[in-house]
Amino acid sequence: MKKRILCLTMSLLMTVSIFAGCGKTDEQAAETTPGSSTAAQTSPQGNTSEPVSINLFVNSPEYAEAMNAYIAEYKKVKPNVTVNLETIQADYPTMLKAKINSGDMPDVFASTAGGEIKAYAEYSADLTDQPLAKAMTDEVRTNMSYNGKVYGFPIKANTFGMIYNKEIFEKNGITVPKTLTELSAACEKLKAAGIKPFTTGYKEWWVFKHAFMHFFDAAQPNDVGGLVNKFIAGEAKFKDYPTINDNFFKFIDLTVQYGDAKPLETDLSAEIAAFATGKAAMVVGQGPWVEADIVKINPDIKIGFTGYPTSEDPKDAFLTAGADQATRIYKDSKVLQDVLDLYNWLYTSDYGKKWFSDVAKVIPPIKDAPMPNMQITNELQTYLSNNKAGDLYVNYSLDSFHQKFGEIMQGYIAKTYTKDKAIKEIETVWPQLGAAK
Repeated sequence: MKKRILCLTMSLLMTVSIFAGCGKTDEQAAETTPGSSTAAQTSPQGNTSEPVSINLFVNSPEYAEAMNAYIAEYKKVKPNVTVNLETIQADYPTMLKAKINSGDMPDVFASTAGGEIKAYAEYSADLTDQPLAKAMTDEVRTNMSYNGKVYGFPIKANTFGMIYNKEIFEKNGITVPKTLTELSAACEKLKAAGIKPFTTGYKEWWVFKHAFMHFFDAAQPNDVGGLVNKFIAGEAKFKDYPTINDNFFKFIDLTVQYGDAKPLETDLSAEIAAFATGKAAMVVGQGPWVEADIVKINPDIKIGFTGYPTSEDPKDAFLTAGADQATRIYKDSKVLQDVLDLYNWLYTSDYGKKWFSDVAKVIPPIKDAPMPNMQITNELQTYLSNNKAGDLYVNYSLDSFHQKFGEIMQGYIAKTYTKDKAIKEIETVWPQLGAAK
């Protein structure tokens, strides 16, 4: 039986704002008047009187407001603790490495999950026996682990699938396509009705890794990480896996044929606008993080969320899910226990359980926490009630490879690469860029 990661009870943390946010630095220190907290149900262990300063250096500035909210709430629990938050997106990995090399390590830092869990393990505190690790869903804990030990925790996880306009589908008598043949027929119906089937956002390199993930998972669902490692080792070839060698390129060709007039000039904002205004019926390479911006443009839109058709087997049209970013605690932090107290509180207190859905407006990565009321979230829950989600292929290679992969696919669309040349180039760069050296 094809294995998918069981997600029936999984809460997946996802941003509703666009994760490719602004690149400016946002340095903020949360200072609030001490007071009683009715939210915290756990009592931190650290000293309650000595002043403590915790320095956070993380990416994803779109979370700054939500993070400052839990920082302010924690100030009520531990008045002696000041948390200094610095968020940045542009060139974050380079700046983090500069801090590591200079010995200026923050108490808390971030990285991607999967392969980079290993890359930064020597700097990360072992969280395996901490309450926050035990609070995670099994799937999320796996994404945060290396050699059986938990080295991170997510402030966001993701699910990936194909977004579609329910009303457009219903009005034109289109059932949700589960095979490539059904997808092609749906595109013909939409075109005949004067509606553009796809908006793609192919100006963004990361859109390609999000779409490719589903085809890769379908190629070897029982061991996604193992197959990635074979490509990194140069031991696997596209030709041995028709789902990625043939079907993925068929899908890309289909989206170009029935998509934007200038796909390589269509960015994320253009993609959102085309879908929200009803000019396009389906969106490629996005997920729940775009819902808020879509709804701002069209509050009445009815959004559907489904797996990509990857073959002629409907069972291969599945959603993928898991945590793809990790927050780390520096193992030699001078305030290590205070930092552990902070995040154990966030992951186990009543306030923390509600923070994910009510404040950050994301799907929680922990057990027994409420889900946010969003259309795509509701679609995901419906899907997971009867199905299993696929593994996150993107976690098993570094973004240095994923970016190059996206650039190669942009070259394929621009016809500077033939299909064979694109595949050869991908197979060449995967061993070079796919894993930490």
